[in-house]
Amino acid sequence: MRKERMREEEEEPLSPMARVFQSRGIDYCAVTMIGFKTKIKLGVVLDALNHNVYKHPRFSSKLSSDGAKWIETEVNVKDHVVVPYIDPEEIGEDGEGFIDDYTSRLTMNPLDRSRPLWDIHILNVKTSDGEAVGVVRTHHTLGDGTSMVSLLLACTHKTPNPNRVSTTIPSLKRRERHKNKGWLLRSMFTIGSTMTLIWNTIVDMLLLFATLLFLKDTKTHLKGGADVGSNPKRFYHRTVSLDDIKLIKNTMNMTINDVLVGITQASLSSYLNRRYDNKNEEDGVLIAYPNNLPDGIRFRAGCTVNLRSEIGFKPLADMMVKDSKCRWGNYFSYIVLPFSIGLQSDPLVYLKLSKSMMDRKKHSYHAHLAYMMIKICQKSFGAKVAAKLFNRTVINTTTSLSNVIGPKEEISFDGNPITYIATSGYGHSQALLMHFMSYAGKMTISLAVDPTIIPDPHKICDDMEQSLKEMKAALWERGLL
Repeated sequence: MRKERMREEEEEPLSPMARVFQSRGIDYCAVTMIGFKTKIKLGVVLDALNHNVYKHPRFSSKLSSDGAKWIETEVNVKDHVVVPYIDPEEIGEDGEGFIDDYTSRLTMNPLDRSRPLWDIHILNVKTSDGEAVGVVRTHHTLGDGTSMVSLLLACTHKTPNPNRVSTTIPSLKRRERHKNKGWLLRSMFTIGSTMTLIWNTIVDMLLLFATLLFLKDTKTHLKGGADVGSNPKRFYHRTVSLDDIKLIKNTMNMTINDVLVGITQASLSSYLNRRYDNKNEEDGVLIAYPNNLPDGIRFRAGCTVNLRSEIGFKPLADMMVKDSKCRWGNYFSYIVLPFSIGLQSDPLVYLKLSKSMMDRKKHSYHAHLAYMMIKICQKSFGAKVAAKLFNRTVINTTTSLSNVIGPKEEISFDGNPITYIATSGYGHSQALLMHFMSYAGKMTISLAVDPTIIPDPHKICDDMEQSLKEMKAALWERGLL
C-alpha cells in the first residue's frame, strides 16, 4: 500500500506556485508561532507526530532533485523536533526577547532538503501571552495558509470538549448580487458589469506588465532593496479585538478584509510620517510640521487571493482528495493594491478608500490571469523563469498582505490550551510582510521585517491598534454605533 502511494506521489507534480517557492533565489518558508497556557511536553509532541505524520503525504515526503515531484521517505520525527537548552537566569523576565532572537536566527538556517521540509521548535519560555511557545517552520511548497489551518484543526481539539476534533471554522460563501432583480435590470446589470470587468482586467494586466518591466514603488523607509530576501528577518505580533473589526465592518457595510486594508493604510501613513519627521530650524527654534510625507508616494501591496472554487475550510481528509474543490496545496494568486499613503483628518476616509479599491479589484480577473501567466511561463520556459517573473513583482512593490480565517473558539493540543496563533514567513524580497489571522474572538497582526530597514516594528503595531481605536471612536461620535 505504501509503495502504491509512493508511486502516486512521485507522479504528482508540484503546483505552479509551489515550484516558484522552491526555485533558486526564492526560498519561501512559513513560520507559525503558537502560544500555550502551560509548558509543552516533548513526549506528547513526539507521540502525536508518530501517530499522525504519515497521514499527511507532504510531511512524510521530500522533494525530488529537480524540485518537481514529491518522493515518499521514512521520517524520524526526532530529527524534526528541536528543544534548545534554555537558561532561565540568562533570560530573566525577557521571554519575548529570547523568542524574537531565536526565531530571527531560524531565518538564516535553511531547512534540510534531504528530508521533509518542516520542523518544530519547543520553547518553554514564559511570555506575556503564555507559558510556552511552539514554533512550526514549514516550507511554502507544503501548502498555503488555508491548507495549514486545516492541518492545525486536524491536530487539535475544542478546549470545552477535548474529545472532539476542532472544526470551528466559519463556513463561507461567495456573495451573489442582484439575484432577485427583474430580468431587464439583471440584463442591464450583466452587460454593464461585463464591460467593467473587461476594462478593469485590461488595466490591471497592463499595470502588472509595467511592474514586471519598469514600474517601481517610491523608495521609502519601508521599501527594501533587491538583496533584502537574503537578510535575517525579525517577527513581531500584536493581538486586537476581532469584535471591534466586525463592528466597523457591519456599520460601514464592508468586509473584514476591507477594514484590515483600511487600518493598514492608516497605520503605515502614520508610521512613515514619523520617519520623515525632519525638524526645520526657524529663528533658532526647531519646528516640527504635522505632515512630513513627500507628495506622490507610490506605495503598493501585494495581496494573496484564494483561487479555490470553495473558499471555506474542509476536513483534512477531504482536502487531500485529488478532485476536491478545496484541495490541499498552494492554490492562490497575487494581486497588487495601490495604497493611499497620506494623513487624513477623518480616519473613516481610509476605510472608504479601502472599500472602493477592494470592490474594484474584486471586479477583475487579475488574480486568475496572473496565476495562469505563471503556469504558462513555467511550462514554456521552466520554473526558474517563472520564479524570476514572480519575484520581479515582489521586488518592485513595498509589502505583502495575507489574511487567514482561524478557529472561532479556543482550541487545545493534547489538553494544552492555545492562547494565540501568529503566522508569518521569510525568504521574501520585501522589508515588510504583514499577516492577519483570527482566533477565538481575536485578530493577531503578525509582521516579518528586515531590522536594518525597519528597526521598530512594534511602532507599526502601535499605529494599527491606534487606527482601529480612532475609527471606532469616529463612528461612535457620529452616532453610528
